[in-house]
Amino acid sequence: RFFIGERESIVVAGTHGKTTTTSLAAWSLFALGADPSFLVGGVPKNFPVSYRLGEGRHFVIEGDEYDTAYFDKGPKFLHYRPRIVLLTSVEFDHADIYRDLDHVRESFRKLALILPPHGLLVACADYPDVVAVAREARCPVIFYATRDGALPEGSDAEAWAVRGTGESGGMTGFRMEGAGRALDFRFPLPGLHNAANAAGVAIVLMRLGFLPSALASTFERFAGIRRRQEVVGEFRGILVVDDFAHHPTAVRETIRAVRGRYPGRRIVAVFEPRSNTSRRKVFQRKFTSALSGADEVILAGVFGAETIPPDERLSPEEVVAELRAAGRPAQVVPEVDGIVSRIAASCREGDIVLIMSNGGFGGIQEKLKIALLRHP
Repeated sequence: RFFIGERESIVVAGTHGKTTTTSLAAWSLFALGADPSFLVGGVPKNFPVSYRLGEGRHFVIEGDEYDTAYFDKGPKFLHYRPRIVLLTSVEFDHADIYRDLDHVRESFRKLALILPPHGLLVACADYPDVVAVAREARCPVIFYATRDGALPEGSDAEAWAVRGTGESGGMTGFRMEGAGRALDFRFPLPGLHNAANAAGVAIVLMRLGFLPSALASTFERFAGIRRRQEVVGEFRGILVVDDFAHHPTAVRETIRAVRGRYPGRRIVAVFEPRSNTSRRKVFQRKFTSALSGADEVILAGVFGAETIPPDERLSPEEVVAELRAAGRPAQVVPEVDGIVSRIAASCREGDIVLIMSNGGFGGIQEKLKIALLRHP
């Protein structure tokens, strides 16, 4: 409350896509001359830092559902005095602080309830629990969705259908249809999930009075985020991509996005179970399903495995066994140096190595770059 002050708070919340969506909203307002303030939980490439205090009336902030402090176990976003909320998704996550999906949903419900009647909730209806949360809001709601049949029927709320229009020239095309209009945009990040995030930002900014034609230009100049489908480089014809994915949904969508951007290339997915949720068995089957979208899978050992009781801990060996049973090449390579050696020896020109972890992963990005350049 102290740094937001009297500014109009735009809170971007949800299980997935917060950092990218917050960064795009902040960049767009900046490029449009609104001189916004912002706080992002990552490193946006359009700016040298992840925060800014501007002179404009808008403060864009990434609304984290994680607990505030040891003395305040409520989610951080309840302290951000939102005037506008962009809700990208609601799924179970953060198994170390949330009991189940109902517990997660309740936190987002509280966020919707603190929006003032003159506020605005922009909500992605691809997630049924987002729709359930949105129905609790006392303010106007605008829905958007990429899935057929996801937009609520019989609702007076404004609604936008979002459809991908293809990949071309390093851009993802998408169309938004709603409110009697059809709007076309191009966006540098791959994947329909990223297009959905951009559509949510477009709705917010159009409600603030900005023209779609102006938004289209700013979207195309968005540079992305560090560690969000970030191209590390291409070495010996092997493309290395780094991503923060650590939830089954994020893993699935990231693999799909990379395949859509680089059709016909073999994807080797390298995943480190590192987050408090991914280290646990709760999502083991879903991780198996998500990783099956790659052509080959390498699982690292569970980070800090000794801190998770054995009966609660994700088993990389079981995930690999299930992938192999389904005909997908997979292996467990516990240590980073072993992973790097295997990739350097086995990958060939045209392959894509997709690294996914929400942590440093033992410096694998730089180690892999060096190994690929050295290996004949």
